[in-house]
This record gives sequence, C-alpha cells and structure tokens, in this order.
Amino acid sequence: MIDLTVLITGASGGLGRAFALECAARGFDILLTDINAEGLERIKNGILRQYDVHVYTKPCDITNDSEVNSLINYAKEAGIKLDMLLNVAGIDHEGGFTTQSLNNITEILRVNIEATLRMTYKALSIRRKTGRFYIVFVSSLAAMYPMPLKATYAASKRFLFDFSLALGQELKSENVKVLALCPGGMPTNDNCIKAIEAQGVWGEITTNTLEKIAHRTISMALHGRKVYVPGTINRLFSIVSRIVPASITTKLIHSRWHRAQEKWIINQG
Repeated sequence: MIDLTVLITGASGGLGRAFALECAARGFDILLTDINAEGLERIKNGILRQYDVHVYTKPCDITNDSEVNSLINYAKEAGIKLDMLLNVAGIDHEGGFTTQSLNNITEILRVNIEATLRMTYKALSIRRKTGRFYIVFVSSLAAMYPMPLKATYAASKRFLFDFSLALGQELKSENVKVLALCPGGMPTNDNCIKAIEAQGVWGEITTNTLEKIAHRTISMALHGRKVYVPGTINRLFSIVSRIVPASITTKLIHSRWHRAQEKWIINQG
C-alpha cells in the first residue's frame, strides 16, 4: 500500500467526497478543505468510522488569500507534507452570458481559475521533498469545445486543461506529475442532476458515476497519465473536437444547450 498524504479542495461536494472516500480506502492520509465546515466534519466522521487513516479538516474559502494562507499554516503546524493535490473545487452558473449577472460570470473565473492556481501554488510549498508529487486538475469535457450558453465555464475549464499540460512539462524535472480530469456530466448535487436530466439522452450517455471517476482518476494519476476523459462516449466526443471545425460544433452545441436550458428553467420552476 502506498503511503501518501492528499489535499482535496471542494471536499464536501459530491466529487470531493468521492475522492476522499477513494483516498481513504487506499490508506492515504487526507487534508480536506471546503467552505462548508459542517460538510467537512460529516465526511471526516464517516471516513474515520470506516478507515484507519489520518483525516485533517480546515474550512477555507479558496478565493480568499488570507484563508488559504491560514490553511497552509495549519498544515505546517500539523507537520503535514503533501504528496498529492486534488483541485476539485469549481463552480458554474446556468444561463447565457448576457442573461447572468456580472458577478456570476466573474465568480466562475475567480473560483475555477484564480483560486485553483492560488491553491496549487501554495500547496507546492508544502510538498514532500522526496518522492513524486501528483496534481489533478478537474477540467471538463466542456474544455474540448467552445460552448455557447456555457461560454465562460467552458473557457475556464479549457484554461485548466492547457495549464495542466503546460505545468506538467514545466515541473517534470522536479518529479511532479500533473493530470487533467475531463469528465462529462456528474451528479454532484440536485442542480447538476436536473441539468443532466434536461439534456435528455445526451446527458444520460455522457454521465459517469462519481465513485468510478474517483477510482480511475487516482489510478491514472499514480501511473503518470496526463489526461483522463471518463467514458467511451466522452472519449469519442473529445476526438471529434479535434476533427470537426469549431464553426460547426458551436452551432450544434448552441442548439443542444438552448433546448436543455429551456427545459432546465422549467424544471427549476
């Protein structure tokens, strides 16, 4: 059994919780952080009932630099040296660019890009000096396409995808392995489930279970993989994105998401 210590952001959400359970099942010690303090404690208590591992929790708003510094200081004082970082925390707001508030638009960038880079930069400062260090960025299948009606979200995930590949090459000589996880739909909360249902058959065939994604992601990260797209259909879509001109795919995607978001709005009502 590999002895690792893992930091997981967004740990109280659906995918973060799945990663926490997967890491605990592998015998890894884990440091969980999220803005939801009560959620962290529930996950911690659940893990400790099942697994003999160390579980540390520290609530943190990763968009706040002082709170991230507090998290890093907490880890240092606890003597924690990291071997892996799972950048799970992320956000999306349904709706077209001009139908949302400017705050919603910029919040996507603050969380998905700025906060993720902040956490990555700070986490590298407390990595274990011996052995490999693993980083996982939760990108998205949406990163493969320009996506009308999800333009900001898709672009933010594309940033993480490109950044992941670039950072992996940059830090290769320092024994750092970086993986970009690019899932399709994930049933992480009620809103996500409704959004998936609104897509009909497309939502169904591109969705994967959180447990399977977490298990395979950790395995691939440990084997030094650079990109993981869960699901055969999703992998086919990722190949199509490299073949079909963007002018065509954007029209098709706009038509699909226009219908899906209309249905989603009805479901919300």
